[in-house]
Amino acid sequence: MGQELFAEDFRTTPYWQDAAPEVSLPGAELPPEIDVLVVGGGYTGLNAALQTAREGIGTLVLDAELPGWGCSMRNGGQLSTSLKPSFSGLARRYGRELATQLCLEGQASLDYMHALSREDGFDLGLREVGRFHGAHKPHLYDTLAKDCAAGHPVWTTDAFMVPKADMASELGTAAYHGGVVFPRHCSIDVSRYHPSLLRMVLAAGAMVRGRCRVLSIERLTKGFKVQTSNGAVTAGRVILATNGYSGSLSPWHQRRIIPIGSYVIATEEIPTDLVDRLFPTDRVLSDTRKLVYYYRLSPDRKRVLFGGRVSLSETDPRNSALKLHRDMTALFPELAAIRVSHAWMGFVGYTFDTLAHCGEDRGLFFSPAVTAAPASAWRVISACTSAGRRPARIRPPPRSSAFPSRPGRFTKEIPGFLRRPYLSIGCATVSVSDAQASTTSPLTAQLRTSASASSAPFRSAYVGDLPAVRRSSSRTALRRLH
Repeated sequence: MGQELFAEDFRTTPYWQDAAPEVSLPGAELPPEIDVLVVGGGYTGLNAALQTAREGIGTLVLDAELPGWGCSMRNGGQLSTSLKPSFSGLARRYGRELATQLCLEGQASLDYMHALSREDGFDLGLREVGRFHGAHKPHLYDTLAKDCAAGHPVWTTDAFMVPKADMASELGTAAYHGGVVFPRHCSIDVSRYHPSLLRMVLAAGAMVRGRCRVLSIERLTKGFKVQTSNGAVTAGRVILATNGYSGSLSPWHQRRIIPIGSYVIATEEIPTDLVDRLFPTDRVLSDTRKLVYYYRLSPDRKRVLFGGRVSLSETDPRNSALKLHRDMTALFPELAAIRVSHAWMGFVGYTFDTLAHCGEDRGLFFSPAVTAAPASAWRVISACTSAGRRPARIRPPPRSSAFPSRPGRFTKEIPGFLRRPYLSIGCATVSVSDAQASTTSPLTAQLRTSASASSAPFRSAYVGDLPAVRRSSSRTALRRLH
């Protein structure tokens, strides 16, 4: 199937952009100086700006493209508790106490999304629809059932199993050997969330400038000189909120964050009877493959949005659309004749320990790495949203952990030119493991193992949920930032 796969109005832009309301940005000039400068106008940067602006701090948000151009408008609109590693894996790495705190932080990220949805004038279309997580191998259903029966040490999941015989109540596919439902997971309407957040940030008093690329950040005796494509700004504090789009702006972060492509297609509108038969619920969907699919219906139940990591290097959405459509119809053969109306891709930030990181070094705050392993696309939204407020309202952490620049068991950093080949080999290994009922290879295990501490000026930290702080003067609030 070639060109006939694509609808007449096929677009290589995110489906969400069609319905997203345009938010006008007043003015294009840059102030000569600002209290806090946020680099990145996505979920993380805007949530950081929302906190600082509401504290009365002068705040400027800069984005190389239009705000939200990156993954904030390119994701699948799925919410969960934002942690990739299991509780037992975290406990082995860091001890049970910190593992518990990390899990509570994951829950706090989802709770924060619910809190945002209740604010007056805030519209993100959040619905607690639940997640169905399918077992693509029989023995994996047994594993899911065992974990479900044992319960989670921290979260109250209310999860329940769906045996293969009852699959029709969840999905119209024979590809899964049953699965588990997590009823507290949610969906949002991406076309509504970012524009609503941007309007709220502007209303709070922050300045937001698009198509203003930050070229360099120079530390001064007091504060920073930030050189942009539109001129220079002196800033008292800087927050990096760039995730998979961090690039070379900060070499320290570039060594610790590898941008990985995530790919999504949207189908053309599907007949209602077929939708109801294949998708009797509005749940968000994923499965037990390590290179996981993530998919759902569009908010109006007329299209399927189907995403996954089909490549580490492909940038042409037409090519990735062919692979995604093939994988989608392997699950749902009835969709074989349904064409693709949109195909797009975006970058998320891979971290070697598969954990989110935020921290601070003498006024330079960072929250650029908020996703983990290549199977965790649905964790991005709540993690980015929650991570954005961390640099703005940070407190001494219960325990610091290094932000690793290499996989576990490696004694030296992987050179930059070898990082993508390393991940390509790892992902190929996991792909074979997905297709075969075999144990994970040592190389794949390294991708999920905690990295040993590296000597670097930055220290990243878990930051617990923070109590509300009172509005205060700019000077007092800036002291609180530090």
